[in-house]
Amino acid sequence: MKTLLSGNEAIARAAYEAGVTVATAYPGTPSTEILENVAQYKEIYSEWAPNEKVALEVGIGASIAGARVLVAMKHVGVNVAADPLFTFAYTGVNGGLVLISADDPGMHSSQNEQDNRYYAKFSKIPMLEPSDSQEAKDMVKMAFALSESFDTPVMLRITTRIAHSQTLVELEEREEVGVKEYVKNPLKYVMIPAYGRMRHVVVEERRQKLEQETEKVTVNRIEWNSEDIGVITSGINYHYVKEVLPQVSVLKLGMTNPLPKELISQFVSRVDKAYVVEDLEPFMEEQIKSWGLEVIGKETFPRTGELSPALIEAGITGQSAASEAAATAAQEIPKRPPVLCAGCPHRGVYYIINKLKLKVTGDIGCYTLGALPPLEAMDSCICMGASIGTALGMEKARGREFSKDLVAVIGDSTFMHSGITGLVDVVYNKGTTTTLILDNRTTAMTGHQDNPATGYTLKKEETSQVNFEELVKALGIKRVAVVDPYDLEKVEAVLKEETQAEEPSVIIVRRPCALLDKSTRPAMVIDQESCTSCKRCMKLACPAIALKGEEVVINYTQCSGCELCMKVCRFGAIKKAGESNE
Repeated sequence: MKTLLSGNEAIARAAYEAGVTVATAYPGTPSTEILENVAQYKEIYSEWAPNEKVALEVGIGASIAGARVLVAMKHVGVNVAADPLFTFAYTGVNGGLVLISADDPGMHSSQNEQDNRYYAKFSKIPMLEPSDSQEAKDMVKMAFALSESFDTPVMLRITTRIAHSQTLVELEEREEVGVKEYVKNPLKYVMIPAYGRMRHVVVEERRQKLEQETEKVTVNRIEWNSEDIGVITSGINYHYVKEVLPQVSVLKLGMTNPLPKELISQFVSRVDKAYVVEDLEPFMEEQIKSWGLEVIGKETFPRTGELSPALIEAGITGQSAASEAAATAAQEIPKRPPVLCAGCPHRGVYYIINKLKLKVTGDIGCYTLGALPPLEAMDSCICMGASIGTALGMEKARGREFSKDLVAVIGDSTFMHSGITGLVDVVYNKGTTTTLILDNRTTAMTGHQDNPATGYTLKKEETSQVNFEELVKALGIKRVAVVDPYDLEKVEAVLKEETQAEEPSVIIVRRPCALLDKSTRPAMVIDQESCTSCKRCMKLACPAIALKGEEVVINYTQCSGCELCMKVCRFGAIKKAGESNE
């Protein structure tokens, strides 16, 4: 039976069909839906881990114990998981382990657009790249076979287009592979230097065997047409090439580490002109040129952002498809900057931070949107969990006086991910950083996934709930305050007090995400007779408040009734619906 599935759904289905019994991940666009769909299968234990390193470590343990394991994360998550990954490449597997890296060319929802194919080459493990949902499913199953045949973890790289686009997929029955016998083997799994040196030899032997295997796998194939032009490509770009240049010959590579040197040499030798079409870095191009083969790559195609059919056609023929240009023009829509949701509890915090003119080291999450106008309440944002350490670094570089108007801002899920260690460093190295944990009781940015502070597992089972107050006290923080972000007076008073304290402090700003709060409150309205158009309420950057001509108005269909605008209005012009004369 065939059904329409996204790439993420197809990968989840493949895990089920391949007999996977353990799956772990940390949510992150574009990979989040993989585990959300895996969780629908009762045959698979699945969990959100606090971060990607822990997710892979859980997966490694399950693999060593004999289970087939799927681990998923977005591209930057592999940076977090790189430490166990490189050593696991040495130990090898027992049950097969497949690591999904969801890369994001174009940075649709990411802080960079790194090319994770290099991780496979660096750690000397196989890399597979599907070009649609059917291949995503097929290649996951192929990856498990490779993993167990070659005693190695296998990476499967998808991009945002593969993760979220849908194609028809043939569904198959689950293969019950069972859990392999566990055999204690310290020479293989205990990587003290003496054993590690022996395993490095094994890794090199395996690399050479994989170089032979990649010449034979069917996912690497040539589709001959005109030999005037040949294109070497992988992933979604294969379909782009077929769409705009059906007349050219194509070498489609599904296994991109190691690359099939003989197959590529054969292809390049027969075509008059060979192009390498790949997103982001010249990963394939550089290796092919190092073999002395002449190909055209990044001198023609951009190294930043996503490729498109038009870019590929323009790069090879010098002309762009008129039909695509017309379609692009027709799809033009008004630009809308990202903004915090109406009623978002983070809004009031940033309003007070701006009022007090504080400097902010920020983190990854919804609250990063506080960096945009008109709030502009953020000085830095590096990566998951970096806010607290960055604030401590600023204090150590510039002294205590500088840090008296500096705060670190981090969300509840991100604090669980990797913020805790930064706070430990503040305590250990005698910092005075004021840390705000914006606790909205969920992982909001990626779609409301649970985390260790919500009290629920991925499968919505009740579980122990991390108590932030007790946790930060246990780390050595003596000054801990809890405030409601809708209580602006209290937020301001606590911020003034804690930023002046001569010791580290944590302010837990707690209010559930506005999109989770199902309570109904009356919308706010503006009494135009009392309104002076000072526009102070618009400094909140609430999407429900807008200018209509010269008047400030509130769109009641968007208003959540949080009352923040009423609290900042100096003229009493904003009231609850029903209390106004309007």
